[in-house]
Amino acid sequence: MRGLSQLVFVGPSIDWWALLPQMILLGAALLILLVSALAPQRTSGGFSTVTTLCGAVTAYIVALGLWSDVQTEGPSASIASALGVDGFSIFFTILILTGLVATALIAHSYLDREGIDPPEFYALLLCSAAGAIVMASANDLIVMFLGLEALSIGLYVMIAMHARRPEARESAMKYFVLGAFSSTFLLYGIALIYGSTGSTNLVHVRDYLGAVVFRDQHLLMAGMALLLVGFSFKVAAAPFHFWAPDVYQGAPSPVTGWMASIAKAAGFAAFLRVFFGAFGAHNADWSPVVAVLAFLTLVTGSVMAILQTDVKRMLAFSSISHAGYVLVAVQSTADGGTSAALFYLFTYTFMVLGSFAIIGAMGADGEHPLDRYAGLGRSRPVLAMAFTILLLAQAGVPLTSGFVGKFQVIAAAVGHRSYLLAAVAMLSAVIGAFMYLRIVMTMYVVDDGTEGPSPTLHWTVAIVLIGTVGFTLLVGIVPQFLIEFAEDAVPVLIRG
Repeated sequence: MRGLSQLVFVGPSIDWWALLPQMILLGAALLILLVSALAPQRTSGGFSTVTTLCGAVTAYIVALGLWSDVQTEGPSASIASALGVDGFSIFFTILILTGLVATALIAHSYLDREGIDPPEFYALLLCSAAGAIVMASANDLIVMFLGLEALSIGLYVMIAMHARRPEARESAMKYFVLGAFSSTFLLYGIALIYGSTGSTNLVHVRDYLGAVVFRDQHLLMAGMALLLVGFSFKVAAAPFHFWAPDVYQGAPSPVTGWMASIAKAAGFAAFLRVFFGAFGAHNADWSPVVAVLAFLTLVTGSVMAILQTDVKRMLAFSSISHAGYVLVAVQSTADGGTSAALFYLFTYTFMVLGSFAIIGAMGADGEHPLDRYAGLGRSRPVLAMAFTILLLAQAGVPLTSGFVGKFQVIAAAVGHRSYLLAAVAMLSAVIGAFMYLRIVMTMYVVDDGTEGPSPTLHWTVAIVLIGTVGFTLLVGIVPQFLIEFAEDAVPVLIRG
């Protein structure tokens, strides 16, 4: 008893400065919920929007400070190496916060128009963003899984918040069931990795795999395969993409944009950190599998997109195709491929958020038939021009960020001597361009005898469009600053 009385618990060291972005977002979410509970009659969409934006901007400033610290003092880790503070994690933190600002602005007018309660939506959005940052920063598979669930739980509810639409409830249920199914693969994969290496910490897994020669690698290979399947579900890579078109179509437009951009980026961040950081010594085992996934994803996304007649489903399959381009860069297993993937994800986020901002402004959710956009070039020429630029950027037209992103991805594949995959990527870009030009032609050429749609463009949506279109053109003309930013985020993925 005397010995037990002298035991002292010593907790892990915590770098609160490194955790500040997540804490700010969670604090903003709690503030919104607290004010809405104590003074519901005074809580408006404006208060929730301003609080979300203030939280995101404050976290953004902190992230820039962390980036400066990493560049001068080097990377660090916190909470017993469970979370890493390096160029990679800060890169994705900045990307996630940028998407958070855009989504909050897009949702402001949408929630008011559709009669959805703003406080709960913005609180869930903030919690989802915090979970995405944890995914990108996690140095431990368990912590990464917790971040994934925080991201996903917020999405489950946000998809179903449009209670009057059965499509939203159906989409939420489908995403919940299949999301839980993919989480099962991740959990079993984590268990097998722990069984074969004795740890879930990525640093320890990396060091163990580098020092030990396995007589039988079946357990390790099975764990890597299950993790690969789980991540493929989350990023909607073929053949694990079947949930994406229906869920994207049924979800509210701001949520669809968040899923197609930030949720996908967070999934790829976790994928890169695990497979490049922990399993880098075994890249010869997983790289061919990723190449096959990239091939299937490119072909499925581009071919199925041109067969659709609903704009939302078109962009859903387009999102699948874009995931294929990122996988093309990932399979190269080199720093150049990693920086190309980061560059592509950053530029794609702006393109897809701007596109879904326009879709949300076009009217009620549900079906978005292509003929709804007929004559938009006559009735709303500025809006049509913005949509055209974003679509052409996704097609990879020169002088846009999409062209630079696709060029870097294909160059990474060629550098890895994946010539067939590079050819498939170029062919997929040509096929996808047909779909994008089809939408453009509908806006400018098709004449059904009406004046064309006249959507009301709220000033918050206009800000998002100015930002996304401007960034798309800027990076297309002067891409070097973003290329260097992505390259600086590559060297250190994990650290103990």
